[in-house]
Formats: sequence, structure tokens, C-alpha cells
Amino acid sequence: MTSLLRLRASLSTGALWRAALLGWLVACSDNGPTSPAPPDPALVAQGKDIFRFDTFGDESFWTDTLRIHDVITSAVDPTTALSVGLKVDAAALPAAVVQGIQDGSISLTDPATTVALLKLNAVVGLTGTVETVNGKDTLTDVGITCALCHSTVDNSFSTGIGARLDGWPNHELNPGAIIALSPALTPEQKAVYNSWGPGKYDPRYNFDGQNGPAVIPPAYGLQGLNSITVTGDGTDVEYWNRYVGVTQMHGHGSFSEPRTGVSVNNPPDMISSKLEALKAYQLSLASPAPPATNFDAAAAARGQLVFDGPGQCATCHSGTLLTDGNSRLHAPAEVVSEPEPNGQPSYASRSATKMYRTAPLHGVWQHPPYFHNGIAATLDDVVELYNSRNGLNLTAEQKADLVQYLNSL
Repeated sequence: MTSLLRLRASLSTGALWRAALLGWLVACSDNGPTSPAPPDPALVAQGKDIFRFDTFGDESFWTDTLRIHDVITSAVDPTTALSVGLKVDAAALPAAVVQGIQDGSISLTDPATTVALLKLNAVVGLTGTVETVNGKDTLTDVGITCALCHSTVDNSFSTGIGARLDGWPNHELNPGAIIALSPALTPEQKAVYNSWGPGKYDPRYNFDGQNGPAVIPPAYGLQGLNSITVTGDGTDVEYWNRYVGVTQMHGHGSFSEPRTGVSVNNPPDMISSKLEALKAYQLSLASPAPPATNFDAAAAARGQLVFDGPGQCATCHSGTLLTDGNSRLHAPAEVVSEPEPNGQPSYASRSATKMYRTAPLHGVWQHPPYFHNGIAATLDDVVELYNSRNGLNLTAEQKADLVQYLNSL
């Protein structure tokens, strides 16, 4: 989550197919590290708790500055929360609550039910302190965690309620609409946040004031990747975690990036000691395998030949990681995702590298829309965009087969 620092300042003034396909949407060479030592299971478990439940002390922003707890208490019932993409962890619901939701005895149009869900720690990525005040459960503070944007649920109970899927981007989440509920914002600020839409967030807006939201990325399949972000700003997942934790979640800690002039120091440090465990958990999250019904095997086999040949995908989406991001980045003129839609500023121009990393392709079937700006709604659109802009002259059959291959990764 990136646009909140400016706000703070303004307020205070199939396995074979998977191995083969990843080279197309990402980069050109492997260059990944050799097999790493297995992570310490205890460290991974610690990181899981941090990913799901640790706010790094960001309640001081979401509660004291934005007053989101007041908004939830007065106006955010479960139906509203689900409508803006918030998710509920079904495993955290006691049997009586499950029964009450099913038989209608628990209201989903009462904000008090949202407070009760927060008390159960059942809202994915959102934490709250609930105290008894004058005999009534009262939400006294609220914070966010990594899971808010980078987890979803499998909808096994109902839409928006189910088992957690950590690392899966929540593309139903509308972060801008949630932020815009704050009574501390000006109408102009609310207009910017409300313009983003579901599944997008601008992690630069709070620094440069430019409005150009990016698609929320997956937090799975990161093992072996050095360039974690779409612009390859850092060389390790800890860079990303510190940037997001300090500058976007507004947790307590420090982050400095001389290339962009960003320097934030928000003591006391509540993040540095947790980065190793958080990284261990994120690197343990494998890309999801496609369902067997997700692709036609024969067509995918033909599509792999297109990927490696006339489609020219393997030029950049190469190696076992299907990306050349560990060895090089690409200038905006080299990619098909620019120019940006609607006259937005170049996303790369706002970054530390001014470049783009080739996206990894494992699990690509799972997270439309595609490219950093979401200009391709489907994999068919991705293939068509490459075909037209790069003059590939692929036949309709080749394009269809290539899509099947991508769906198999």
C-alpha cells in the first residue's frame, strides 16, 4: 500500500507446463540462486503469524489519523465490507456464528457484527482491539496487515468467506474506496482514492502526488527471484516488505531509498526484527498449480512450441523461473504495457530503477488482470497485445494454443 505517506504529510500539513511457460510473461534468463537450504519450520510459522496478524504498530495511522475504527463502528456492516473486497476467514468462526449466519439470526447489515468479527480476528488483513465500554463491545483501534492485499479466501462458505489463500492477490479488494471512507480526508483526496477501483493500489502516490494505480501483485512464487517488484527496485523480498510495511501500511520503522528521495523514519522500530521470518514464510508460498480442467493438454503442448518459437516469449520469459529479472531489467520502450492508459504517468518513471522486470509466469492463470496497469483483462488479451504491438503475425490457432499453454503454468 503506497499512497498513504503523502496523505499523512498532507494531514499534518500441470507441472511440466508450469515449468515450461513461466518464461513468457517474465524475463529472459534464469540466473536464479541454486537450491536454497530448507527454511526453519519454526521461522516459517513465525512469519505466517506476522504476515497474517502483525500490523507493525500501524494502528497509530489507521486509528489515530484516519479514524477508520469510527467509520467501521458507525457504517461498515459485513455486507458493505464484503462489497469492497474484505474477506472473512471461515476457520476463525465458532460454530454458533456459522449457524447464525446460515439461519439469518446474525445480521449481516449491522456494523456491530463487523465489530464481532474483528473481535474473533476473522477479517483477513484487518485487526482490531475490542473492549467493553458501558457494557457494549466497542472497537477502540484498527490496523492492517500484509494479508489485507496479499491474501484472499476460497469462498468455500459463501462469497468472500472461506479458507485463507495466503499470497494470492485480493483483486476484489478496493483499497482506495476503503481509505476514502476516512473522515480525515479532503474531497480531492477522496476523489483520487475512489478512482483506483478494485484490485489496484498506487504505492507512489503518497510521495509524488501522481495518480497511477498498479495491480496488486501475488506474494507467492518468490523463491529464487531477486527482483521482487514490477520495477525491480530492490534485490530482496525484505526491501519490498520494509517499503510496504513502513511507507504504505504506515507501520513503525524506517525506510530509505536515495534514488527516489524517499526517507521515512517512524520510531520505534517494530519491523526490522520480523523481516527474516516474514521473508521465510513468503518464500514458502508456492505458485498455485492450475486445475486440471483449466487447459487442454494437447493445445498447451502446441502452445509451448509457439512460446519458444514464433511467439518470441522465451526471449525474456526464460529459465526455470520464466523471467530474466535476476539478470536485467527492461526500459519502458521495450514493454507492451506502456504507454499507460488514460494519460497516466509512466509507472516506471516514478520508480527507483525507471525500468520494468519481466513478470514471472508460474500461476499466471490465477491473477488477472495482467501487466502492472491491468490493461489486459485476460490471457487472450495478453497474447493479442503482444501479437499486435510486436508484429508477430500469429495465426488464430497459434494464439489460442499459446493461451492454453499459459493457462497450464
